[in-house]
Amino acid sequence: MKNFLLIAFLTLTSLSMQAQEELTWHTDMSAATDISIKEKKPLFLFFTGSDWCGWCIRLQKEVFKTPEFVKWAKDNVVLVELDFPRKNNQTDAVKSQNAQLQQQLQVRGYPTVWFVSATKTAEAKVNLTALGSTGYVAGGPKVWIDGANQIIKK
Repeated sequence: MKNFLLIAFLTLTSLSMQAQEELTWHTDMSAATDISIKEKKPLFLFFTGSDWCGWCIRLQKEVFKTPEFVKWAKDNVVLVELDFPRKNNQTDAVKSQNAQLQQQLQVRGYPTVWFVSATKTAEAKVNLTALGSTGYVAGGPKVWIDGANQIIKK
């Protein structure tokens, strides 16, 4: 019985680690925007307090680090993490970028996920069109993904 529990634990741990390793979370909005435009996918802007926000950590654990979410994200969105940590250090450029987007999209709490489409003008100015937002939703990856699909399929 102990061997079975150990094998089950190791299997679940490796699946969780695989799911986490397979996703690319961008922190540079400019680079993510270029990818979004090239791949014709909306941007997934995850506003989080990674080292202090309990609901953010819970959302990542219950949804973002699951195989279902990994597959969905790869097929549907370009992931951008906009972090507002209390302990972890960030460059001034990242802090400024994140604060500007937080203000632009009027983010008041964490976690918040905004889906936006991006276009560039001839002058290389980026325009973001808000598609909708969500946050923590109880029920695991299927429920969360169903809600996200309703937003991005509009």
